[in-house]
Amino acid sequence: MKSGILPLPTEVVHLIAAGEVIDSLAAVVRELAENSLDAGATRVVIYLYPQQWRVRIADNGCGMDLENLQACATAHSTSKIRSCEDLWQVTSLGFRGEALHSLAQLAELEILSRAAATGEGWRVRYCDRGEVLETETVAIAPGTVVTVSNLFANWAERRQGMPSLSQQTRAIQNTIQQIALCHPHVTWQVWQDDREWFTLSPGATTQHLIPQILRQVSLSDLQYLKVEVPTPFEGAGSRGAEEQRENLIPNSEFRIPNSHYSSLQLVLGLPDRCHRHRPDWVRVAVNGRMVKFAELEQTIFAAMTRTLPRDRYPVCFLHLKVAPWQIDWNRQPAKTEIYLHHLSHWQEHTAGAIEQILRLNSNSVSDSAHNTRVTQLIKVAEEKGVYSTSRAIAQGDKGDKGDKEDKGDKEVEGGSTLHPTPHNASCFNGGNLRNALAPLHPFLKAIAQVHNMYILVEHPGGMWLVEQHIAHERVLYEQLCDRWQLVPLEPPVILNHLSLAQIAQLQRLNLEVEPFGDRLWAVRSAPAMLVQRDDCADALVELSLGGDLQAAQVATACRCAIRNGTTLSLEEMQTLLNQWQRTRNPRTCPHGRPIYLSLEESALSRFFRRHWVIGKSHGI
Repeated sequence: MKSGILPLPTEVVHLIAAGEVIDSLAAVVRELAENSLDAGATRVVIYLYPQQWRVRIADNGCGMDLENLQACATAHSTSKIRSCEDLWQVTSLGFRGEALHSLAQLAELEILSRAAATGEGWRVRYCDRGEVLETETVAIAPGTVVTVSNLFANWAERRQGMPSLSQQTRAIQNTIQQIALCHPHVTWQVWQDDREWFTLSPGATTQHLIPQILRQVSLSDLQYLKVEVPTPFEGAGSRGAEEQRENLIPNSEFRIPNSHYSSLQLVLGLPDRCHRHRPDWVRVAVNGRMVKFAELEQTIFAAMTRTLPRDRYPVCFLHLKVAPWQIDWNRQPAKTEIYLHHLSHWQEHTAGAIEQILRLNSNSVSDSAHNTRVTQLIKVAEEKGVYSTSRAIAQGDKGDKGDKEDKGDKEVEGGSTLHPTPHNASCFNGGNLRNALAPLHPFLKAIAQVHNMYILVEHPGGMWLVEQHIAHERVLYEQLCDRWQLVPLEPPVILNHLSLAQIAQLQRLNLEVEPFGDRLWAVRSAPAMLVQRDDCADALVELSLGGDLQAAQVATACRCAIRNGTTLSLEEMQTLLNQWQRTRNPRTCPHGRPIYLSLEESALSRFFRRHWVIGKSHGI
């Protein structure tokens, strides 16, 4: 059969465009909601009738006059671009001019709209070619109401291939939530079959939206950070950097301040407060649209390494406001995948923002996040216990508690049981110059030691209990990450009954291992932190049991950290606190356990009823 390449008929082109853009009820909601946002709406009301395949969206945006209403559903018609050059300056959510035309082809389309500057509104119905069927004046507030009815009525096969209506409504809910996260200033009200389904209230930032979507997460579980990021201009598109800077669209929400800076907004679930069983809540948005961005998602996961418990994942929303010419939106029809120029630049700043947000600073500790744990802390205070500020306590107090704590640590990691060792003051030596220069650390003052396990800490906003073992473990782990040093063992440590897999594991860690006799092996090098320890042989056996370099660093830090049950002087406690708060990830240990319990001044005030007004005679 003879065949050749021929241009497609116009009607086929239209059908392809419709199929690419509108493929479900959720796609209808997405396209119309984005049009509402482009129109400047601050309130969007969505009415869903899934059984009737009908969607209505009303907004308080700028609206359209009659001339624009008559043209809006024709093929490839849009007010957002005019030429090919505009594709490098896209600052709106919709710009292809396909959505309304596709809806006219696939459903019955009706639009009511009134421009803010006019005194009358109009209702227009459209045929399947996007041309006007009927026009009449209506009384309507400024804004637009779009109704899509009988979606896919003429495409029975399409309806049959759709998921169940319950699955489609879940997809619609997810679509609305994703859009709302990118535009937290907008109120979203959703009705289903004439009953109110859910509402998302506006907030100053996305931090205020997430608790409305993830009900188990509270506002204080999240930390928000916005930073300006220098815009890389080299090689940006096909036009010169200076020309691009000069031709930024005026009054755009995404206009770059001073034409030299983009921005990065980050909302992060603090790892000691919230996390997920699945990696389903790491979200990335670019210029107001949620996108799939595996490279940036992996950057987030990598930056959160060793801050969460095993098999747990972070809650994170990253929103990049990028210069328009840095993005190519034409990678995928739904615009959920994009090309972003200078990707490594954004990866570096994302990792830096996460590192900054995880540090203990005056902004991140002045909340009442742990007030739900107040009762637990009061119970600790009421129980009979030993509180020390010196070494006067008998050494016999240490033992079982430290042993159990260490077993718990290793059970998380999956290795063998650790044994308590005497405290070695030299463990506090060393430091990290980079961390020492970290700004905005709150002043922490060691007050006492509780049960030879916790350090009672005073800070300007209240008080904390810091668990000494895992705080020190975090300090040592980051020192090992910064400087993993192997030194010779003199004399070598002799190990016996090692399997071939254990020998291979030690060699993978670059330890020098040689045969020393019948089933004996001489280990001639070891991590510097282990060399002077009495249990160096046990530590080497532990390292031989498996894991990568990072796992070896965690195991080494855990073994070398001071044991619970060890008495500390005030000076030693203060030294530990100073080193701990300068770490990059001070909220959790490398196993993901929270390091401190906070009792903020506001919680203390409520507990002791300091807001009660009883009378001057009572000394208040």
